[in-house]
Amino acid sequence: MIIGSLQASPDSTPGGAFPNPANLTLENYTDINSRINLIRGLLNSGIFTGGVIVGTLVFGVLVGYALAQLQWRGRGVTFALVLLVQVVPFQLLMIPLYVMIARDYGLADNYLGMILPFAINSTAVIIFRQYFLQVPRDLFDAARIDGAGEITVLMKIAIPLVRPAILTVVLLTFIGPWNEFLWPFLVTKEASMQPLAVALANYISNVAATAANPFGAVLAGACVLAAPAVLLFIVFQRHFVSTDIGSGVKG
Repeated sequence: MIIGSLQASPDSTPGGAFPNPANLTLENYTDINSRINLIRGLLNSGIFTGGVIVGTLVFGVLVGYALAQLQWRGRGVTFALVLLVQVVPFQLLMIPLYVMIARDYGLADNYLGMILPFAINSTAVIIFRQYFLQVPRDLFDAARIDGAGEITVLMKIAIPLVRPAILTVVLLTFIGPWNEFLWPFLVTKEASMQPLAVALANYISNVAATAANPFGAVLAGACVLAAPAVLLFIVFQRHFVSTDIGSGVKG
């Protein structure tokens, strides 16, 4: 993909999979940036993805902690409902969601309208619940004996011990909204509000045919879209296997 984005003219031969200094250029990036604003698209994608991640972390931590460590009536039924949500395709909810967000709430062409349907993630709830179940209950009981409330226990003890879960949820959540096309495409009509994935799709449908090298320009846009996700995984991949949950209990 990177090599194709740098080719002055497309090379479909097997040799085209390798860089040819005589056929390398940055014109594809310049061309697609002149048709769609890559920086604006990245900013929109970042706001959309960041809002989804914040909502996922806040609600995921709270619900996961309540399901794992608190005793209350209906806990099992609530967890069963969380699991049930996993089998409901988002496409079944898309039309009523669009009517509610665009018509009832008036949030079309609005960042909040893009974020709300993804703000609570049942997968994140399950991940946090499983991590909180692994935390020794003695840590929580000791904090409660010392007079700490549940919010203090959650903020000062539980969350620091499940940092690998937080990073896992961030990475898993990031990919979804960052690459999401259908919902932002439905709820945004103004080009200035569209995430980069939607802007690239519109470019392919409406503009690519008139470009000097549409193949290279599309690959250039794809490289820009993929770069943040790849960098995020490279930087944080070691945190997937690091955990110190058991270090707080001795004996």
